[in-house]
Amino acid sequence: MRDWRNEPGMEPHPEGGFFRRLYTSPGHVALPRGERPLATSIHYLLTREQPRGKLHRNRSDILHFLVDGGPVRYVTAGERGTVEYVTLRPGGEHFLVVPGGRWKASHLVEDAPYALVAEVVTPGFDYADHEFATAEDVAHLGQAAAELAPFLP
Repeated sequence: MRDWRNEPGMEPHPEGGFFRRLYTSPGHVALPRGERPLATSIHYLLTREQPRGKLHRNRSDILHFLVDGGPVRYVTAGERGTVEYVTLRPGGEHFLVVPGGRWKASHLVEDAPYALVAEVVTPGFDYADHEFATAEDVAHLGQAAAELAPFLP
């Protein structure tokens, strides 16, 4: 088993787990909230010591690809309270798109020791477009709020 935490550039991620920036597009797009790269990409790593990513949302679409390890389960929720679960696993489902504006969180499942996911964000990631959820943010989601509670920061 490869220890991805020791890869050059890997550092703690504010959402939980670890990450390293892989790519930032040299091209940019002008948006009402400012200029953004056309795309960015990271490796995102969850481990037994850091098995959960906190509930958050971004304004941009994010594509997730399981690279190594797993399985890892994603939980997403829209404004109408629809909660969806997708498990990325070796030899099975290994790709997920989370549209901009949806709450999402992730966690290791089935005793997985780690999961390394490549994420591509388009338009590119900017911390100004990122938001961690609070209990107040999801309270209006009814039963979904209870399902999301374990992922709140």
